[in-house]
Amino acid sequence: MAKKIGIGSASAVAALSLSVSAFAQQSSTPQSTELEEVIVSGVRESLVQGLANKREAVQVVESIVAEDIGKLPDNNVVEALQRIAGIQISNRGGGEAEAIVIRGLNDTTTTWNGRNVFTASPPPASGRQLALQDIPANLISKVDVYKTRAADQLETGLAGQIDVSTRRPFDFDGFEMSLNARATTQEQREDIDPNASLLIANNWDVGGGKFGVMANASYSRVRYRDQSVTAGALVPFATANNPPAGLNCNGSGTAANWTPLERIFNGDCRVSEDPIWQAGTDAGLSTAPGSTLSFNGVNYPYVLGRDALFASDLEGDRKRPAATLAVQWAPNDTSEYTFEAFYQGYREETFNSLHFTFADWWGSLGANPASTVTYYPGTNLIKTRTVGAPFGFNSGDATKSDTDTFVYALNGKWQIGDKLALSADLSIQDSEYNTRFIAVRTERVPGSITLDFNAGNGIPSWHFNNDAEMLSPSTWTVGALFQNRGRQKGGAETLQVDGDYQLGDGLFRQLSFGVRYDDRSAESFSPRPTPEPFLGRNMSTLPSGMISTNSGFFDGEGNIPTAWAVINGYYLLDHAAEVRALYGVPTGGPSLLRAFEVQEATASAYVQTDIEIGKLQGQFGLRYVTVDTDMDFLNIIGGDRSSASKSVSDLLPSLTLRYALTDQVTLRFNYGETLRRPAFNDLNSNFALTGDLTGVGYGTGTSGNPDLEPATAKNYDLTAEWYFASDSAIYGTLFRRDLEGLVVPLTRRVTIPNTGLNTSSFVVTQPVNASDGKLEGIELGFVYFPEYLPGILKGLGVTGSFTKLDSDQTIPLTSADGQIIGTEDVAIFGVSDTSYNITLAYDRAGLGARLSYVWRDDFLDRNEARIFANPIGIWRQSEASLDLQLSYDINDKLAVSFDAVNLTEEMEQSYYAFGSAGGPSTHNFGNLLISRSFALGVRWRL
Repeated sequence: MAKKIGIGSASAVAALSLSVSAFAQQSSTPQSTELEEVIVSGVRESLVQGLANKREAVQVVESIVAEDIGKLPDNNVVEALQRIAGIQISNRGGGEAEAIVIRGLNDTTTTWNGRNVFTASPPPASGRQLALQDIPANLISKVDVYKTRAADQLETGLAGQIDVSTRRPFDFDGFEMSLNARATTQEQREDIDPNASLLIANNWDVGGGKFGVMANASYSRVRYRDQSVTAGALVPFATANNPPAGLNCNGSGTAANWTPLERIFNGDCRVSEDPIWQAGTDAGLSTAPGSTLSFNGVNYPYVLGRDALFASDLEGDRKRPAATLAVQWAPNDTSEYTFEAFYQGYREETFNSLHFTFADWWGSLGANPASTVTYYPGTNLIKTRTVGAPFGFNSGDATKSDTDTFVYALNGKWQIGDKLALSADLSIQDSEYNTRFIAVRTERVPGSITLDFNAGNGIPSWHFNNDAEMLSPSTWTVGALFQNRGRQKGGAETLQVDGDYQLGDGLFRQLSFGVRYDDRSAESFSPRPTPEPFLGRNMSTLPSGMISTNSGFFDGEGNIPTAWAVINGYYLLDHAAEVRALYGVPTGGPSLLRAFEVQEATASAYVQTDIEIGKLQGQFGLRYVTVDTDMDFLNIIGGDRSSASKSVSDLLPSLTLRYALTDQVTLRFNYGETLRRPAFNDLNSNFALTGDLTGVGYGTGTSGNPDLEPATAKNYDLTAEWYFASDSAIYGTLFRRDLEGLVVPLTRRVTIPNTGLNTSSFVVTQPVNASDGKLEGIELGFVYFPEYLPGILKGLGVTGSFTKLDSDQTIPLTSADGQIIGTEDVAIFGVSDTSYNITLAYDRAGLGARLSYVWRDDFLDRNEARIFANPIGIWRQSEASLDLQLSYDINDKLAVSFDAVNLTEEMEQSYYAFGSAGGPSTHNFGNLLISRSFALGVRWRL
């Protein structure tokens, strides 16, 4: 792990110095800063400690520090990091935020107390990272975000490294007991959920040394409700007034013309052109009025409309048990031994009440179909229409998932003489993720649907001729049964040895060195695809407990149906064997096969030296790493096995210079090279296939690529920091990342027989190292606690940051068979050009408060499967959150708190776009309500 200048105590009242003289009087070795005592506590203490960590670190680092035991300033680690300069978070559904990017990149190395740790999980992480959202905030003492890297740090993580620190017994002066308890609620669910932790620690003098034990356990539960409505993909239709003429199919009969507003499918036997229209182009089909397609050599105009509308009403119940145990022994002043164990658990059960209706039928239009259609001004895009007899389905989807992660570690530190310090760390990890899914669809064909694809603010509107029929089981036919299972397993044994040798007072002050060996394993288990059986009986004949109805859907935010009947997902989970017997399939459910196994051995070594010339301090190092990967695959469809091996080596330099321009101003420069190794699931050559669910003539699929290489980054950072008061500063960074070999999806059309699905033709996406990119930008941040404020205002402060990014990467252009025929430049996924946050803080007389607002600009979230006529990119609209935290110390042992998240009830929205094509007004896509959450808490210390 990286060396940084320490500041000592982790007690609730910190003795810190951020004076000008303290920085100016640093000795020749980074560990010996003199500190002038400035007593701060609570909210202010947390911000001041984070600022001290930033000032004294060799690397460019940001810190979030818990202001008290079990009191990280947010509900989870991800949300706590959103107020750091350069960090953006998203995916706020499910009662919390879970996605994090650093300076626009999502590839982070996660460490626990300096050790590389991971959570077995499904893609995209696939066991490379720790699920930060699964770590209860109650266990955390500090989180460090390293935006630059030194040779003595792990080489992976293009975005940076996030180190989560939990407490140890030597952090306390003696006996310590702390209890934290909160009652939380998600406003759209209205359940009261517990969030509690207990810490017990003690130290004893043993002979000439010290012995300590600490145990910290946490349990949290969140019950939530995610409600979303989505307008489907764009597809072409014949016009209402002048549909194309056709040929006779199979050479017999009279030529058949198109019906007004008939959907245009490729492969139609009435047309000689193949394809009639090109699906999946970057910008989609033209939306200009009068745009045409060729039908048997004759150009006819077409119009564009959505294929479907759907709504999801998802209830979730998530539980997270977690615990840490630490034992420390310092037999004398020159040695220290630490044993640590970490357990992270995750349990989640969801029931998704899904309502889906097609909006592309032309077989029951009435006398004058043109009268029901309106268009967005100046386009051929349908905005409103009435559709007769649209097919639709509801689906009761139930998922049950769980993760158990264990880490055990033994660490020793020795001071050998005055110059040499050694440390050794041995850790063993094991993590397993399991999931199972079961769903039953019900179908119907109502009389008609009247719809508006954007009735306002990007939210579609629709109603059937009789919405009340949606609640009547007798109007629904029970359709297909869907099942799936999965398991991900991972393990690691890691040994790391580090040393520091003091060289004296010359140019070279310290020599650091170390070696690390890591043996990783990853396994993935999947079932063989099987056909979905169809029941075909009336829903009213089912047991009453098997039917569920929702109510109050979408909280009045849209003009849409607010309730419908669906198969009860909880019933499906609890009576899975009975449901399978009803369908005549094996009652035990799908059997798992080991789809792939990866063994990855990593060996690395580094050497690093600290230099000093007057006010200039520097650190230069080289890290050499070699990785040997053995892979074994099972073709889930065909049953044959294959294997592959790969070896890669890299030499990675790093350089950091730190110059004290004045007693208050520090400049830093860093150059470093980092890697991003392929996700384990991206190496898996098996196909994961989905049949033709929307009648486009082919299914979709994904597959990995065992030939993937690591992506690389060359990183440049230039930072200026002005510490203009004892606990106030302004800082800024210019940075650039040159990226090579980024993994991007490559799509091709393939034929895969004998899958058991309803088609043998698939559009398959596979990852390839076919992209280079550039990311550059500026970060600005500040912390300010003015000392001149009078009376009750004393203790008021403000902190904030602003980030401006510019990114681009090359994306391969391919032919229909997947051959790369060119490239184009697009924004890097997940990068918002602009983001900022501002926090008003107050700390006085036991009262602590934070009112914070975070905002990020639109960003390209992902590309859709190339099977439709809309622009390929799915963009997320700007996102924001206004949060409040209050705490009051009743006395030195007891405190109460109140937390509120998303006070302005923001909505997560998305739209289709590529370049100048698309946009939120005409190409709106998804709309997800984000619930407000509230928590009341109490903290007690003995």
